[in-house]
Amino acid sequence: MKNLLKMLMIAVVVFSILAVSGCSDNQEETSVEEMPTYVVGTEPTFPPFEMTDDSGEIVGFDIDLIKAIGEDQGFNVEVQHVGFDALIPALSSGNIDIIASGMTITDEREKEVDFSEPYINAGLAVAVASDNDDISSMDDLQGKTAAVQLGSTGAAKANELKDAGVLSEVKEFGAVNVVMMELINGGVDVVINDLPVTESYMIQQDGQIKIINDQLTSESYGFAVRSGNEELLTMINNGLQNVEEDGTYDEIQAEYFS
Repeated sequence: MKNLLKMLMIAVVVFSILAVSGCSDNQEETSVEEMPTYVVGTEPTFPPFEMTDDSGEIVGFDIDLIKAIGEDQGFNVEVQHVGFDALIPALSSGNIDIIASGMTITDEREKEVDFSEPYINAGLAVAVASDNDDISSMDDLQGKTAAVQLGSTGAAKANELKDAGVLSEVKEFGAVNVVMMELINGGVDVVINDLPVTESYMIQQDGQIKIINDQLTSESYGFAVRSGNEELLTMINNGLQNVEEDGTYDEIQAEYFS
């Protein structure tokens, strides 16, 4: 009888341990499932900030950074491909929650969206074909044709130069890879685009593109949320500060800008 009672007591203890363990696993699974998911819009032809890998997945510095911020702040991220000029309308209409797409913080855009703290410094550069020896500075742009990405600060600058009588024509395209191919194929004289992205295309195109010495502007990128969404904006800013302080930011930066 004593042996039977002892066996029963052991069985009860083992069952209790298993039950508690199972409950813990279920609670962990439930907590992950209950984490809010925010839809991130991006235009993935802007390496190394956003691009598609061989499997078609959208990757890049911006994507890894916003995912790290989400992990720090307790939210999931769903990434969607959105044309660059359609990003702010998609955000305003509620189709996406966050813009993570190498978007420069400007006064004009701040009228429509709320930006996070800057997460990287960038600037506009002028690129030409590598065999072009006629354009080496801004003084050589008179009467030239430029290609730019639709809705970008490069497009705004190019149209400003056109209005000032410097450029003769500005061709706008929806994606940066198309802009660069227009330059390589001789359809335009110059490209006006963000410096780090242009540098990335210089590597990809293996000597077909070069950058002139004059940098047009100094700019900063930020993540964008709908105007008035203070809760999400605060989470992004807090998460950005945390990943900068714990070294995660530096690890991501080293991966894409090494």
